[in-house]
Amino acid sequence: MNIQQTTSQQELVIEAGRTEKQYWQDLWRYRELFYFLAWRDILVRYKQTVIGIAWALIRPFLTMVVFTIVFGNLAKLPSEGAPYPILVFSAMLPWQFFANSLSECSNSLITNANLLSKVYFPRLVVPTSAVVVSFVDFMVSGMILLGLMAWYNFVPSWRILTLPLFIGVAFLASIGAGLWLASLNVQYRDFRYIVPFIVQFGLYISPVGFSSSIVPEEWRFIYSLNPMVGVIDGFRWAILGGESSLYLPGFLLSLGFVVLLFVSGIWYFRKMERAFADVI
Repeated sequence: MNIQQTTSQQELVIEAGRTEKQYWQDLWRYRELFYFLAWRDILVRYKQTVIGIAWALIRPFLTMVVFTIVFGNLAKLPSEGAPYPILVFSAMLPWQFFANSLSECSNSLITNANLLSKVYFPRLVVPTSAVVVSFVDFMVSGMILLGLMAWYNFVPSWRILTLPLFIGVAFLASIGAGLWLASLNVQYRDFRYIVPFIVQFGLYISPVGFSSSIVPEEWRFIYSLNPMVGVIDGFRWAILGGESSLYLPGFLLSLGFVVLLFVSGIWYFRKMERAFADVI
């Protein structure tokens, strides 16, 4: 942080460090602000709600029920050897995490406009703290999956030990896409209307209610350009075990796209960061 003082009058100018090294060090220095923003958003989300944190359980559960009836009971789609509700919910977990992250990140800078215009801190703190809030919902929703496993007497295989790897990939995808939308929403306020459409459209083009194995073989590689295909397939491979298989070329393509999304998201966010306070 650089401090300048003029001779004509007492004036304190606070600005970000001029080097990349200082910026990334500032992220660590402002970790308490990161904790505060995340905890504040968690409290605000469930403040004065009748059933509180249960909202994180109701929405994915009802979506799972609808998808099970439509795709499992009516369309009779394959379930990879697992009960269809577990097939659906093993995809609902990463999808809800990703969708909530997009919604929270896209509005995070606008919501904290007063803070951004008054003091210096690394702006990356704001959208990344929003992703952590969405991860809390992810952990809460995980209780439904445990309940479904107990109900159907479903015991996961050793693959469940690889689940943290795919959670990490989901984090990269959420942060990367979230940084893009947070930056664009500051410049173009129309994106607050576009984000819900992206989330709704993405739900149906991602293999949430069905297995990606039903996609024709000649289209499956192209289908994996959707970064959430690799994340969802990875979750199912880790949770379902048994007949569930991971289409490796498609997963690697999705993983590469996730990494590109993450790196480009940070690059674009840093490029636009200096103008945030002025535009907001």
